[in-house]
Amino acid sequence: MKAAFMTLGCKVNQFETETMEGLFRARGYEVVPFEERADVYVVNTCSVTHLSDRKSRQLIRRAARTNPAACIAVTGCYAQVAPEEIRALEGVRVVLGTKERARIVDYVEDALRADTGAVGTITDIMQACVFEDIPLHALPHRTRAFLKIEDGCQNFCTFCIIPYARGPVKSRALSAVAREMRLLVGAGFPEVVLTGIHLGAYGIDLPAHPTLADACRTALAESGLRRLRLGSLESVELSADLLELMRTEPRFAAHLHLPLQAGSDAVLRAMNRPYTTEQFAQLVADVRAAVPGVAISTDIIVGFPGETEEDFAAGMDFVRRMGFARMHVFPYSARRGTPAARRTDQVPPPVRRERAARMQALAEEMAEAYHRSMLGAVVEVLFETCADGVTDGLTETYVRVYTDAPVVHGAIVPVRLTHLYRDGVWGEMV
Repeated sequence: MKAAFMTLGCKVNQFETETMEGLFRARGYEVVPFEERADVYVVNTCSVTHLSDRKSRQLIRRAARTNPAACIAVTGCYAQVAPEEIRALEGVRVVLGTKERARIVDYVEDALRADTGAVGTITDIMQACVFEDIPLHALPHRTRAFLKIEDGCQNFCTFCIIPYARGPVKSRALSAVAREMRLLVGAGFPEVVLTGIHLGAYGIDLPAHPTLADACRTALAESGLRRLRLGSLESVELSADLLELMRTEPRFAAHLHLPLQAGSDAVLRAMNRPYTTEQFAQLVADVRAAVPGVAISTDIIVGFPGETEEDFAAGMDFVRRMGFARMHVFPYSARRGTPAARRTDQVPPPVRRERAARMQALAEEMAEAYHRSMLGAVVEVLFETCADGVTDGLTETYVRVYTDAPVVHGAIVPVRLTHLYRDGVWGEMV
C-alpha cells in the first residue's frame, strides 16, 4: 500500500505530517510523492486564511482525480472548524480535526474495509487539555528538524480562527522533549526548531510550570546538537531567563520571530493584541540590548476592518523604525466565526491588496538593508539544498546564503558573505 502526504500552513503542521508519515511507515506503507498514484492521500489542512481553505479543497480534488479509488484522509485546522465542508468533497473517506491523529492509520484502514461514507472523529477541541504526544516513528526527510512542544492558544485575537481549531494551551512534558531530542540529534540533525501554536505559553498547563527557557535547556542538553532555533512567539512572553540563555549559549540561534500584526495602536486594540506600539518597540529594544546581533522578523496584517489610510500610514512608519530583518505581509482575511468577520467596516479587497503591495515593498527594502549590513562578515551556514550547481542554506539569523563551492548537504560551515544574491546573500568558503 502506498500513502502520499501534503501539508499546508505552519511549521507545526509540517511536524504533525511527519509524525503521521511515521505512523503509516510503521504499519508497512510506502510513502510516495503526492503527485503519484497512491492508495491513501493525507491532506493536513490550514485555515488561517480563506486562501488556505481553497488550497486545501484544490489538493483534495487533485488527489481524487489522480486515483478515484483512493482513500483521502483530511486532517488539520480546516477539518476541525468545517468538517461538513470537507465530508462533502468527492473521495474524502476520513475526516480528523486537530486531535486523534495517533489513530489515523486505524481510521484509514476502517474506511478501506467498509464503504460507509466518511469516518473519523471531530472532538470538542475546547475541552482538550492534554498534549497529544505522538513519538516520531520515522525521521523527518529534511536537513532541519521541527519538534512540536506545545499546541493550542489562549490569546483569542479577533481576526484569528486558530484558538477555535486548536483549543487551549497543551504542553509536551520535558521528559518527552528530551526523548525526541535524543532521537533527532542521534540521527544527525544539526538543527532543531522548537515549534508550537502559542509557544511562549509553554508549560503553563503542566504541574511544575516549566517555562520555554526550561524546554530550551532540555533541548540544549543534547551535546551533539549544533543549533537550536525557536518558532514564532509573542514578544510579551519573552523572559529575561530566555534572553540570557540565547545570549550565553552559542548554539542557540540569535533569531526571534515576534508577530507585530499591526503598527497602529487603534488597530492593535481592535485586534485584541496585548501590547501597544510603544510597548512593542521597548520590547524589541530590550531584546536587541540583551542579545547583540539578534535578528528579529515579524508578521503584519494590512486591511484589518476599520483600518484607515492614517492607520496604515502609521503602521508603515512604525515598521520602518523597527528595521525588521524579515517581514511576512498578509492582507486581512475574514474567518467565519471570529469577531472581526462580523464587523461592518470591512476594508474593500482592492484596498487590502494595494496596501499589502506597499507593505511588501517595504518588507523587501528592509530585508535588503539587513542583508547589506552583513556583507563582509564570516558566518556559519547550514547548507540544505542544491540546484544547478548552487547550494543554499541558512545562517543562525535566518538569512539565505548561496554558494557554488563544494559543500556537504547538512553541514554547518563558515562562509564569508560577499554580495547580494536572489533573496539572500552570496557566500565564499573561508
